[in-house]
Parts: sequence; structure tokens; C-alpha cells
Amino acid sequence: MNKQLDKISKFLSYILRHQPETIGITLDSDGWINIDNLIMQANQHGKPLTRKLIEQVVKTNDKKRFTISDDGLKIRAAQGHSTQQVKISYIEQMPPEILYHGTATRFIDSIKKQGLVAGSRHYVHLSGDEKTAKKVGERHGKPVVLKVNTLQMYQQGFKFYLADNGVWLTNAVPNTFLIFD
Repeated sequence: MNKQLDKISKFLSYILRHQPETIGITLDSDGWINIDNLIMQANQHGKPLTRKLIEQVVKTNDKKRFTISDDGLKIRAAQGHSTQQVKISYIEQMPPEILYHGTATRFIDSIKKQGLVAGSRHYVHLSGDEKTAKKVGERHGKPVVLKVNTLQMYQQGFKFYLADNGVWLTNAVPNTFLIFD
């Protein structure tokens, strides 16, 4: 992704996941906003945005952070919201036996005590493979990848959801379901 698209992707993440009000938009409860409204508000706040640029970001974003509605009129972040107005209704799914969580070594002591918690987000994010989890961990410092016994959690009543971009979501992961290598 080139620098301009990367900058737009970060802007969209900020607006669609965390602070839509900074440009005067309101997301619906499933996180959607009309693309034309988003463009108009972004431009009014000095952020040049076009439909073509949005479509390029959605198409080329390696993390598949954004989803355009089937009718092509709306956009949303696939997951990762911290704004309280968004409560995407994901469909519960049975997870694979093991999923992975990428974090930094500096958080391990806390995780060993309290497990994985959502923090300011709605859900704990889990990856289907170690490579992706490691990339996530690298964003926070020296990476470490934790294995999560997700099927065992599911069998004990924990709920799992699969976001549009393939990220698995759950409310929390108690430390008893974590494998520390």
C-alpha cells in the first residue's frame, strides 16, 4: 500500500473504529456510515477523500479492516471498535480448536494473572494463525504469541464470533485457557 493509501487507511480506522464525532458523523449501531456522507464530512474537515480512494483502501488493505455494504452505499470497520455507539451483531460460530493472540512480552505478567480482556474495545481479538498473531504483537513491542484453547472455551459456554475480515472475537479469555510456551 502506498503512503497516501496508508494515511487514508489510518484516518478511516480512527474515524470508523474510535472517534467518528471528530468529523461530525454518527455511525449506526452496526458501525455503518453512508460513504457520500463520510466523504462530505471528511472534506469539510480538511481530509481530502474520494470514493475511488476509499475503494482502493478497502481493496488493498492487507488486514481487511473495512467492509463496503453489498449495495456499495455504506462502509464500516470490520472490527476493533472502541466507540460505544457501535454494537455489531456478529453471528456466533464454533471456533477451531486453537486460536492465537499476539501481544508484547511486557504484558505477559498481567495476562497470566487476569487472562485476556477487551480493554477499551468490545472484544478480545484472536487470529487463526501464528504469523498474523506475531504481526499484531510486533505493534506493541517485543512480540509473543499465545495459544488459546478456544474449542474448550466454546464447549464450556463461551461465545465466539468471526468478523468480516477473519478476526475471531470473544468477550474475554480466562488465563486457564491460555497456553504459555
